[in-house]
Amino acid sequence: MKIYTKTGDKGMTRLVGGIAVSKDSDRVDTYGTIDELNSWIGYAISQFDSSLFEEKNELQHLQHFLFDVGTDLATPESLNREITLPVDAISWLEARIDEYTAKSPEINRFILPGGTREASMIHMARTIARRAERRIVRLQMTAKIPGELVMFVNRLSDYFYALARYLNTKQGMEDIFYTRSAEVFHNAKTKIINNYWDYPVLAELIKICYYYF
Repeated sequence: MKIYTKTGDKGMTRLVGGIAVSKDSDRVDTYGTIDELNSWIGYAISQFDSSLFEEKNELQHLQHFLFDVGTDLATPESLNREITLPVDAISWLEARIDEYTAKSPEINRFILPGGTREASMIHMARTIARRAERRIVRLQMTAKIPGELVMFVNRLSDYFYALARYLNTKQGMEDIFYTRSAEVFHNAKTKIINNYWDYPVLAELIKICYYYF
């Protein structure tokens, strides 16, 4: 069976249901960014030390969720289908965030992305997840996107941040603080805030730093 169809030679592709759209459309760009993130995680798994088998299995579990998200983003609302992403996906992410946060040292300043090989790759995943979130927000201007997808992708960057810090802790690597950072996190283990709307000013500061650092 040939994997090429030649139908995309003119710059068009088809969504779930057969609707033809341009390959540079906002929707294709959005689920393509999710695919990029999923591929990066697959690469990261291949580079993880064999001692991190639990984390590798967890990331592979996450890859299935990302495939679900990509499928849902490639499905136009006109089809009126239930989303593929499981209903417990967001709570699963939040539970993992809470566990990794509890197992990492408290901080009150911004940190530099990096550390061990594994943590550095997960920080890279965090930035791709942030870009995917921005793509979804842009797509929402012209299409109706299920709120669960937006929430899940928003939690993803928090998950990768918490996991990266945990990996550094587990592998004996200390966080490197941004030297010109003021004290911005009070009585908190990380900059993870699940309910952003409860802390609007801090939430915006956090997001700005996620985008540019």
